[in-house]
Amino acid sequence: MTHFYQISKKALSKALIPFGIIFLMQNTHAANLYIFKDSEGNALLTNVVGKNKRPEGDLSQYNTKVKVTWYADTNVHTYRNWGGSEASVLPSYSRNRNAYDDLISNAASSYGVDQRLIKAIMHTESGFNPMARSPVGAQGLMQLMPPTARRFSVTDSYDPAQNISGGVKYLNFLLKRYNQNHELAIAAYNAGEGNVDKYRGIPPFRETQDYVKRVMSRFNNLYQNGIKITTGSTRELAARSSSRPVITYTNPDGSASATYRPTPSDTYASSAFDALSHSTN
Repeated sequence: MTHFYQISKKALSKALIPFGIIFLMQNTHAANLYIFKDSEGNALLTNVVGKNKRPEGDLSQYNTKVKVTWYADTNVHTYRNWGGSEASVLPSYSRNRNAYDDLISNAASSYGVDQRLIKAIMHTESGFNPMARSPVGAQGLMQLMPPTARRFSVTDSYDPAQNISGGVKYLNFLLKRYNQNHELAIAAYNAGEGNVDKYRGIPPFRETQDYVKRVMSRFNNLYQNGIKITTGSTRELAARSSSRPVITYTNPDGSASATYRPTPSDTYASSAFDALSHSTN
């Protein structure tokens, strides 16, 4: 869909760019929103430019670019823990590979979801890092976005038991929605059910398509024989984690760039700056 909005110099000088216009444009589809001005200071808002990244034809007089902003149409976020191989896990969290298997098994039984699918998603989402946080705010082992956590009654996404329970509840919902089609449920877990519905299948986002392939590969191969449960391991690990404070380094814009949960023996994490320098996130 193409949008052009012309704003007079007078309106622009009074900062009268209508909020409804911006809202409309950023909710149509993924696009760059450009703001140009002409020699008299009149402004043009558009998501369509020529090969020279400038308006063409009747709008070519708007030849000075003021700003360009990208508006995405999905909540897909980048994962750094996928690794170069199916079995890859960051060394710092390799000890956690089987640590949550009893929680996975309990949630699988409670909500009727294949435990192999849960573990394949957890592996891909967080690499078994209970403190994982994506650039857009997805949290914990199953990388729950805050709205999803609230939707499934998770009050602390960094608590392994709550996080896994909420993630599996969501998976149960998605599997029912898509008639037990694993690939569609996995795609929706990554990109949102709205996008799966919109595109009537796996969305044409490269990351979502790669994500589905990686999860299905781990489901069918790496975890084809199920999971192994070590009695008490998850409870002990969760107890150690929940008893320690979380230190988050915050960027000037308010986003969290690193989260660190120190052990009782750590003496260097006396500040958020120290936490950042020792964080593995």
